[in-house]
Amino acid sequence: MNREAIDSIVNSHIPLPICAVSNTGKILESNDKMKDVFPYGNIEDSDIFTLTGIKVKDIFDEKGEGSGNPMIISRNERKFKVEPEILSEEAALLYFHDVTEYEALKARYDDEKICVCKISIDNYDQFNDAVSPEKGMTTTAEVNKMIRQWAQEIDGSVDKIKDSLYIIHFQQKYLEGLMNGKFDLLDKVRALETSVDFPLSLSMGIGVGGQDISETANYAAGAMDLAMGRGGDQAVVKNESRIQYYGGKTQSVEKSNKGKSRVVGHAIKKLMEESKTVLIMGHKHADMDAFGSALGIYRMCIACKVDAHIVINEVPESLKPFYKQVEDAGNYSLIRTEKARNLAKDNGLVVVLDTHRPSYVEDPELLEIADKVVVIDHHRRAEEIINNPTLAYIESYASSTSELVTEILQYILNRKILIRLEAEALLAGMTIDTNRFAVKTGVRTFEAAAWLRRSGADTAEVKRFFQMDQDTFMLKAKAIASAEILPSGYAMAICQGEHQDVQVINAQVADELLDIKGVKATFVAGRNDRGLTCISARSLGDVNVQVILEKFGGGGHLNVAGAQVDMMPKEALDKIIEVIKEEGD
Repeated sequence: MNREAIDSIVNSHIPLPICAVSNTGKILESNDKMKDVFPYGNIEDSDIFTLTGIKVKDIFDEKGEGSGNPMIISRNERKFKVEPEILSEEAALLYFHDVTEYEALKARYDDEKICVCKISIDNYDQFNDAVSPEKGMTTTAEVNKMIRQWAQEIDGSVDKIKDSLYIIHFQQKYLEGLMNGKFDLLDKVRALETSVDFPLSLSMGIGVGGQDISETANYAAGAMDLAMGRGGDQAVVKNESRIQYYGGKTQSVEKSNKGKSRVVGHAIKKLMEESKTVLIMGHKHADMDAFGSALGIYRMCIACKVDAHIVINEVPESLKPFYKQVEDAGNYSLIRTEKARNLAKDNGLVVVLDTHRPSYVEDPELLEIADKVVVIDHHRRAEEIINNPTLAYIESYASSTSELVTEILQYILNRKILIRLEAEALLAGMTIDTNRFAVKTGVRTFEAAAWLRRSGADTAEVKRFFQMDQDTFMLKAKAIASAEILPSGYAMAICQGEHQDVQVINAQVADELLDIKGVKATFVAGRNDRGLTCISARSLGDVNVQVILEKFGGGGHLNVAGAQVDMMPKEALDKIIEVIKEEGD
C-alpha cells in the first residue's frame, strides 16, 4: 500500500486518534486527534516504541503479544486501548480508544473484590501445655488483640472459629500493601515473649480472585494447607494460577507427642497387609536418607509378611559402595521401573519416601498405576504435590525421612528384628540430613538415633559410608578455598568441572562453609554429568534458603535446600545474589 492510500485512511472522518506505523517502527502519518494522546505536537517520523512502549514485532508478528489483542497505555493522564490493523507487510494502523472511565471502573471492581484470609496460631496446644494457665491466657489474648487490630487496619471483618483459628474478609485493594509489607503481623506475633523455648507464630492462607466467595474461600483453604505444610510462620497468597509465599523465618517446632507416628505406623501396616505387593521408591538420584528409609520400610513389609520391592533405576556414585553391600547381602529385592509397573497393576501399594513431588519420584507412572499410594516425607510442602494419596505423612519439623520411618518402626517392630545394615542405613540418613546432628535436630531425632544404636547400628561403620576418594576430597577443598564471602554474611562457591555426584559435593562444601565466622548462609553451584547446574544451600536459621531456591524451581527446608537449573554455575549464583537483594536480606 502506497503512502497516499495510507494518508487517506488516517485522515478520513474516523472519530478516533489514528496513526500509521512502518515495519521499522517509524510513524508514517497521524490524524489531528492524536493530540489527545500526545499533546506535544507533530509525531511523524518518531519511534512508536519510544512513544508508547509497544514493540514493532507485537504489531506485525502474528505470534506477537499485540497481534489481534488490545494493548493499554497511559498517556496525557488518560488510558488508551491500542488496536492494530495490518495494512501490508510494510505498514499498519494503530487505533487509540479512550478507555479511562472503563479502566477506572474495572480497577474499582477489582479493588472491591473480597479476599478471604484464614489465620491459625501455630503450636497453640503445645504452648498452652508448656505454660501456666494465667500465662497462656495473657499471651493468647495479646495475639487475639494483634489479629483484630491488623484486621481493623484493612477494614476486615473477623470471625473467630475457635481459639486458634480466625477467618477474615477484606477488600482486595488492601492486598498489595499487605504483600509489600510482607505481612508484618507474622513478625509482630513472633516477637512476643512466650517464656518457653519456641515462639508463637501464625500460618496465614489468603484466597484471591475467585469467581465467588466460595471459590475464594477454597483458595484460602488451599493456601492455609500450604502454609502449615511448610512449617508455619508464613503467609501464602493463592489465586487460580499463582501462589506467593511470605515469611517462613522460623524453624518448624518439633512436636513432643509421638501419637501421630503410632497412628500412621498402624495405618501403613494395615494398608500393607491388604495389598498383594508393596513397591518402595524414593526420589531420583537417591541419597542415603531416601535409600535408608526404603530399607526400613522394606523390613516393615517383611515383618508383615508382604511381598516387597525397592524401585531404583540409577545409583549415584556416592551411594554405590553402600548399595553394593545391600546387593551382596542378598536379602532385598531391588528392581527397575519396568518390572515395578507390572507388579503395581495387581493390588499394588506404592510407598514414596523423601519427596512429595510427583516429578521427583523414581517413576511417576507408578503413582497412576497403583491402587494405593503412601507418602512419607520431611520436606516443607511445595506447590507440586502427589494428588490424593491414600495416606500422607509429611512432617517438616523432622530432621529426615529416616527419623520418621524409625519412629514408625518402633511401634511396629521389635528392634531385634531390624537388621544391623538397615539400622546403620537409617542412622546414616539422619546423619547426612542433619550435617552430623548439627542442624535441624530435636529431642526426637536423638531418641530415634538412640533406638537405632540399640538395634545394632555402629557409628564407626556409618562414618565409613561418607568417606570419599582423594580426587573428590581435593575438588571439595578447592571449592572451599575459592569461596567468596559477601559482606552481608553469604558465602558463594563453585565446584569446577562436571561430576555425577556434584550434588553431594556441593552439599558438603555448603556445610563446611557454615563453619566460617560471620557466615549465615551458603550457596554452592556445580554442574552434573547431564549438563545441569546443581545448587546446594545451607543456613544457620537466620535465612530461609528454601524460599530463595524455590524461585529457581527447587525447595527443601528453612536451613537446607537445593535446586537444579539450566544455566552456568556463575550465572546461577549471580541470580541468587539478585534475589537476596530483592528480598532485602
